[in-house]
Amino acid sequence: MKIVEDVKEMQKLSKDLKRDKTIGFVPTMGFLHEGHLSLARKAKEQNDIVVMSVFVNPLQFAEGEDFDTYPRDRKRDEELAEKAGVDILFFPSEEDMYPEDFQTHVNVEKLTQVLEGASRPLFFKGVTTVVCKLFNIVKPDRAYFGRKDAQQLIVVKKMVEDLNMDVEIVPMPIVREQDGLATSSRNRYLNEEERKSAVCLYKALKKARQMVEKGTLDTKTIIQNMEKIISSYPFTRIDYISINRTDDLKPLKHIETGKTLISLAVFVGKTRLIDNIWM
Repeated sequence: MKIVEDVKEMQKLSKDLKRDKTIGFVPTMGFLHEGHLSLARKAKEQNDIVVMSVFVNPLQFAEGEDFDTYPRDRKRDEELAEKAGVDILFFPSEEDMYPEDFQTHVNVEKLTQVLEGASRPLFFKGVTTVVCKLFNIVKPDRAYFGRKDAQQLIVVKKMVEDLNMDVEIVPMPIVREQDGLATSSRNRYLNEEERKSAVCLYKALKKARQMVEKGTLDTKTIIQNMEKIISSYPFTRIDYISINRTDDLKPLKHIETGKTLISLAVFVGKTRLIDNIWM
């Protein structure tokens, strides 16, 4: 596995590789877990070369969020990435990605004004800006994103479509722990008791799926039942529970089979966790 830190070196390497090879790309913020590694393994199946980036992007953190404390472990990331079959691990620096005179941002508008965008107004402009930059640097044929960050996936796909970017976005299933908790780098913030309560997100989503399968399509009723489950667990505080169309993220009054995203964000202690199901 080759490690690259310089943006221009990564650009040249990608340009040379693309003469006769396909590149699969996995953008991450590091502290790798099974969710990231599943993306790398799929990229390995579908491409000649797998590039993974590790960059904790300051643009997607607001003041008071966990940029400074976000988990980082470069040595661990290197070991896990190599085992997953990553060919090139790209560690750009903040100074290289955002020079002192940096002035340009990419913003997808309507899709970013709800859900995560409503709770974290700066988040998506930071995501789309850094992803656009990484696509320009790595020049991937395919890029892999997990469905856990559902809105991020939808927003990135829209950016690629609107800006005619020559990259295929490959959605990947949510990877879960044995009790259903979605894998996340932020799970490490949870203490033992909070970790037990964190399963409430999955329990609430599971209840929503069961209700739909039994014929309940009224979204208000489904959300009320989800709220009851989460509120029954200690250390929890609901940020939002929402049921939206998967294409334009408009809120739904009734479930539309095959076109519905049920998503939620919940604070467990001080840790904010997200999860979702697609129906």
